[in-house]
Amino acid sequence: MEQAEQKKRIFSGVQPSGNLTIGNYLGAIKNWIPMQDEFECLYCVVDLHTLTVRQKPAELRQRSLNLLALYMACGLDPKKSTLFIQSHVSAHAELAWILNCYTYIGELNRMTQFKDKSQKHSDNINAGLYTYPVLMAADILLYQTDLVPIGQDQKQHLEITRDIAERFNGIYGDTFVVPEAYIPKIGAKIMSLQEPEKKMSKSDENENAYVFLLDSEDAIMRKFKRAVTDSEREIRYDVEKKPGISNLISIYSATTNKSISEIEKEFEGKSYGDLKEVVGQSVVETLKPVQQKYNEYSANKDYLNAILKENADKAAYIARKTLSKVYRKVGLVPRG
Repeated sequence: MEQAEQKKRIFSGVQPSGNLTIGNYLGAIKNWIPMQDEFECLYCVVDLHTLTVRQKPAELRQRSLNLLALYMACGLDPKKSTLFIQSHVSAHAELAWILNCYTYIGELNRMTQFKDKSQKHSDNINAGLYTYPVLMAADILLYQTDLVPIGQDQKQHLEITRDIAERFNGIYGDTFVVPEAYIPKIGAKIMSLQEPEKKMSKSDENENAYVFLLDSEDAIMRKFKRAVTDSEREIRYDVEKKPGISNLISIYSATTNKSISEIEKEFEGKSYGDLKEVVGQSVVETLKPVQQKYNEYSANKDYLNAILKENADKAAYIARKTLSKVYRKVGLVPRG
């Protein structure tokens, strides 16, 4: 009898640095749901990464629990996927230190995110901000990850992860799986409602630029009514010439599963106001069940903490095997 083929392993994580937007949901988390049946999935609340920017401790703790509740409200199942908090598995920080010693300054100097964040937080340009990609590499390599779901803006981080893994393997022999990028078949890149040339970001200073998953119906409709469009009247998909309209069409497509051509036909002869109204309502309806489940989960902290303990133990078991192998390869004395 043939042995069942082992599922490929996926790792991904989101920082608990603020509320999640429809960009996070439609562009990433929604695509993670079907992956749970096809792959062995680990989805992490990457709280250690948030420390590169000063945090209010009580708020960070609350946001970490809220993010777990949101993960589950969006459809991630703790029985199918390993949902855990990064800091609950100490091997992340331990492996990051070792990988720091196999990462070159020149590689870190090329990281565009360090340059961007240094400009935004010029009063706190710390070493963690600089070595952030090494911790990200540790997150991924620790679990012998086969596939990492990423967007265009994260390609650099996956490339440095691959470089570190290949360098370590070249010195010590086969130690890490060299991960590949996983681009979901269906994915939406959701842009800012105010600057549609830019990706939607939860850290945008303009609150009309994003829609949070937990926004009220009134707030959602107001933000869509204020969405930037253009001076034409035709509703058609053209990212170069009509980024605002194209973004609204993308959002509508992602919430209804209608094709771009179907949407263009639906709004033939209609106004931009009509489009904004319908897209806003579609987002409201999409988020209603998410918000309802979130309220149920977030009200039960004992349940959330029980899930975190069970899942952290599962993650730590996998992580410890990798870390023990790394310790042995670099010459550290094993624990008794």
